[in-house]
Amino acid sequence: MSRDTQLKERWEKLVDILSNQFSQGEDLDLDAIIYLIGVQELGKVHREFKKDEKLNLMHIAICRLLEPYGFYEFDFFDAEGWPHYKVKEQLPALKAGEQSVLMKEAIVNYFLERKLID
Repeated sequence: MSRDTQLKERWEKLVDILSNQFSQGEDLDLDAIIYLIGVQELGKVHREFKKDEKLNLMHIAICRLLEPYGFYEFDFFDAEGWPHYKVKEQLPALKAGEQSVLMKEAIVNYFLERKLID
């Protein structure tokens, strides 16, 4: 099976699992899944977040997802328990489609590590 085909199948399976768990079956989009990862990484799942906190959650998720690729490195937790990352390497200029594939691959790998999918 080609790498692209395997990624597509794993992505679709992941979207199905998360959508059934968090949105009554309506397919979650990429941003929604990134948001969920941010909430998971923060570890404060049962609370409401303000708009700026939601953006910060997405930033946390992106840093965590791209950490294995060498773009970010965990730095510290602040007094409120929010993780902070430092930039190790600037992201290359990618076209929108390339960004989407990179993030989907990183998300699939994140959930493979957690054994939600195989």
